Amino acid sequence: MATSNRDRSGTFPRKDYEKELKRLHGELVALQEWAKDSGAKICVLFEGRDGAGKGGVIKAITERVSPRVFRVVALPAPTEREKSQMFSQRYLPHLPAAGEVVIFDRSWYNRAGVERVMGFCTEAQADKFLDSISAVEKAIIDSGIILLKYWLEVSPEEQTRRIEQRIHDPRKIWKLSGMDLKSYGRWYDYSRARDAMFAASDSAWAPWYVVDSNDKKRARLNIITHLLSKVPYEALKRDKITLPKRQKPKDYVEPEDVRHHVPELF
Repeated sequence: MATSNRDRSGTFPRKDYEKELKRLHGELVALQEWAKDSGAKICVLFEGRDGAGKGGVIKAITERVSPRVFRVVALPAPTEREKSQMFSQRYLPHLPAAGEVVIFDRSWYNRAGVERVMGFCTEAQADKFLDSISAVEKAIIDSGIILLKYWLEVSPEEQTRRIEQRIHDPRKIWKLSGMDLKSYGRWYDYSRARDAMFAASDSAWAPWYVVDSNDKKRARLNIITHLLSKVPYEALKRDKITLPKRQKPKDYVEPEDVRHHVPELF
């Protein structure tokens, strides 16, 4: 199904979304098996404002693949020791080894975004980071890693709707932090920080890919499709699988049932 030709004026039908996502999940599994076989190293960064849909995209990518291959990294606030290091240093140990796909739910660009806007670093520190990060990413790519950087762009109205959902929905309240509330009011500070980040780090070797994430379903399908197009994977030939015969019980007898069972309430 060619989603690019679909009328974008209405809500993406769930049935169509699930059908397309199922197909893409099959392709992600093919990518996974190719990465394991070839030793490919793939690193994907997701950045965007609070409520832009990063978590939903990452879940859509990873829900049908192996967590041993697709590894999600979401680092907590840095320790005092880490604060004394080169800023990107604490992220480097999490880069993929052969046969791995690493997904950063926020990345070293925290320094150019939330840290800059919320005053966790100085303007000089943010500028120093931006002056050096393209060279760091060039070294990452030169080491053989496929690096993809995505920025999810959400409108002020849609961000408000999603954050209000978090306030009122008990299933989503865990997504709402005090930092989210503080950053919500600084829309244009984040816009300026984003623009400076793009200007400094949208390089020929590691460009930023911007995604309209106002429609979550479309954003997920578009990102997965784009990610697959940027990795030169091939579907591996599968051996025919035949289930072996199950052994006969011989003298085995089920013991008297004394185990503790979960009550069957449903």
